[in-house]
Amino acid sequence: MLDKGDIWRSAKLINRLVLDSLLPPRCLSCNAIVDSTGSLCSACFARFTFITSPSCMCYGIPLESPVVEDLICGMCLKDRPAFERTQAAFIYDANSQTLVLKLKHADRTDAAVHLARWLQRAGAELIAHCDVVVPVPLHRWQFFMRTYNQAALLANALGRLADKPVVPDALKRTRSTPSPSQGHLDRTARRRNVARAFAAHRPEAITGRRVLLIDDVLTTGAAADACARALLDAGATVVDVLVLARVPSPGAVFT
Repeated sequence: MLDKGDIWRSAKLINRLVLDSLLPPRCLSCNAIVDSTGSLCSACFARFTFITSPSCMCYGIPLESPVVEDLICGMCLKDRPAFERTQAAFIYDANSQTLVLKLKHADRTDAAVHLARWLQRAGAELIAHCDVVVPVPLHRWQFFMRTYNQAALLANALGRLADKPVVPDALKRTRSTPSPSQGHLDRTARRRNVARAFAAHRPEAITGRRVLLIDDVLTTGAAADACARALLDAGATVVDVLVLARVPSPGAVFT
């Protein structure tokens, strides 16, 4: 005889089958029909470059090197950022750009919960060691124009999946940067652009804690570095960075 739990699970399965028949799951990137919600079709999956070892421990850039621990790229050796470690799920290029821009500019906020699972897999070690999750903030005018912060959506979804506390307002953006997007700027220009653009808003929530900073894309790391400095100045012990996508090299530009 079926108990209440069996009946509930059966009802959920039937409900999902009905919904899938009416509204079949779509590829997160190209909208082709797929087997399960929140996945990529086989064609898109083949075009994505998911980041695996070896990669720079600090900047998350893939490296061509024997697999050893604690690899650091030449850029980090020359100019180490304030954050400790970075991990990204996949390379940001012409193939993955569509997916990221849908989340960032096309109101595909529903994708955040699925993409947070990608973050959870890619950043398992960083998540395990963090005390609190913090998103990179938008300036209030950017938020007004977009109506949501994609980094906050990812952070909140990840916090629920990993059972980690999220402080969405730990940081504030104190000024809008001169350009709406930093995509065309090199590393030095981006650093100037975000200098003193971030400040701790709730230092009591991060003091003495290891912070995991969440964003959608890491290009040169200038914004993440500015955020990390603000968090460390406010009392955070260590800042790590977890992002969906990583531009493969500082010279690569995608808009």
